[in-house]
Amino acid sequence: QVQLVESGGGLVQAGDSLRLSCAVSGRSFDMPVIGWFRQAPGKEREFVAYITWSGSNTYYADSVKGRFTISTISRDNTKNTVILQMNSLKPEDTAVYYCAVGRWLGVRPRNYEYWGQGTQVTVSS
Repeated sequence: QVQLVESGGGLVQAGDSLRLSCAVSGRSFDMPVIGWFRQAPGKEREFVAYITWSGSNTYYADSVKGRFTISTISRDNTKNTVILQMNSLKPEDTAVYYCAVGRWLGVRPRNYEYWGQGTQVTVSS
């Protein structure tokens, strides 16, 4: 079993920055890919970025490329943290942000097996 807990969301103005964290615990050693997704009201869940625990693979959605950065902080073998640094935020970035882990690289939600509960990000104009 793998547990994921997101934090760091909030209400900011356009142009501001936010740092989201995803604490991953449990048996995640066979889940090498960590992804961030977001879902705005009335829209489908969309891919934001992914990274592997080794840090050797990262990939971003075009809509966030150059503004968001994904990174990992490994604390020990059972608990690790993934960071999503979001800069130059726009109103269209408003959504609930979710982190997830999976076995293979991918940009679809179905590629990921365990999910957190999400954290709300609201960007005002």
